[in-house]
Amino acid sequence: MEENDVVRSLAALAQPIRLRVFRALVVAGPSGLTPGALTKTLGVPATGLSFHLKELVHAGLISQERQGRNLICRASFDRMNGLLGYLTEHCCEGEACAVDGKAAACDC
Repeated sequence: MEENDVVRSLAALAQPIRLRVFRALVVAGPSGLTPGALTKTLGVPATGLSFHLKELVHAGLISQERQGRNLICRASFDRMNGLLGYLTEHCCEGEACAVDGKAAACDC
């Protein structure tokens, strides 16, 4: 992952509503959620949600797919894992890591 991509991803997540949206999509897994479901789940007004979704799409953290009349939003697990990998790439200066590696990546 390139440094500019990391900065764009972290900047997108550095806003409370976008962080909540991203986390909700991670919890939803590969099936994703519609913007309507996100609005109900998070209590975020629909008018502001589209702006936040656009920012997350621009950062590559989520994707959107049209299925009939519905728009399905999904977390980009590859991008999330790439970001986590970049942040932990040189963890513990090459020594055995003190952090349990089980939570380091998602196989979704």
